[in-house]
Amino acid sequence: MPEMLFQLRWPDGEETQCYSPSLIIESFLSPGESYGLADFVARCTEALIIASDRVEAKYGFPCSRARGELARITEKSKQFEADSAASVTVLFFTF
Repeated sequence: MPEMLFQLRWPDGEETQCYSPSLIIESFLSPGESYGLADFVARCTEALIIASDRVEAKYGFPCSRARGELARITEKSKQFEADSAASVTVLFFTF
């Protein structure tokens, strides 16, 4: 299963690298695009759950790394919930 990394810029300017065990993330996020915080978290949630489910279908167990990445994204996003204009920018994908 092809895995990929995606680089993000958070509203505070911090950049982080995230993991997906599947290329499905490309269907939900685009490099160079900024997403409102709630939209971004919703897109990552759907994409990473699908990715984890694909791993489970193939190997018999879900992808704990994808679930962990989703937890990190969700936790980080809580820092910016009070800012209704907060957005996350997808910088690039690495395959």
